[in-house]
Amino acid sequence: MWRARAVANRCVLAGSGLAVLAVGGWLTVTGTGAGRRLPSWWPAPGTVGRGLLAVARQRGAGWWTSVTVGAAVVLTVLLAHWFRTRIRGGPSRPLSPAAPECTVRPQALAEALALRAATVPGVARSRARVLPGTRLRLEVRLRVWLRPGVSPRAVLPALCAVTAEAGESAAPYTAHTRLRLSAVSHRVPRVR
Repeated sequence: MWRARAVANRCVLAGSGLAVLAVGGWLTVTGTGAGRRLPSWWPAPGTVGRGLLAVARQRGAGWWTSVTVGAAVVLTVLLAHWFRTRIRGGPSRPLSPAAPECTVRPQALAEALALRAATVPGVARSRARVLPGTRLRLEVRLRVWLRPGVSPRAVLPALCAVTAEAGESAAPYTAHTRLRLSAVSHRVPRVR
């Protein structure tokens, strides 16, 4: 269900982006009709590019326009690359540990890590995420809720051992772990 929704969201976003791009291109190419409906303070169509050239001439430096356009292009490419890395969708690629012809899903490793962390005395529940990074790097995020009255100092060595064990099980990969500790609140049952 979530995959179909994600595909639909991306199609709608891409379609609306193409529509805005087409309308902007049409207004740029034709330049007619839009000038009559613009506010009085808005620059007339076709004068913006000439305005940049006039500013460059006034500053006495011919390099200003080319540097500005170049910087805008570089910034656009960097933002497009960042955006492409952020929308990486679908299931993540399987991990290949040191054993020959063996693969492990990152979700399976995260579930095993969460179950193992939940068995530590003093832990109420836990949740883990394993995100494959670049090359041989794993981002492991472990969230642990402690039982009421348990100090983090008593639980932390056992949790460090659990994360070290998970790092060893993903042998050629280097695991970088973020551990977040929270306390379960004392809940008083409500009486009506």
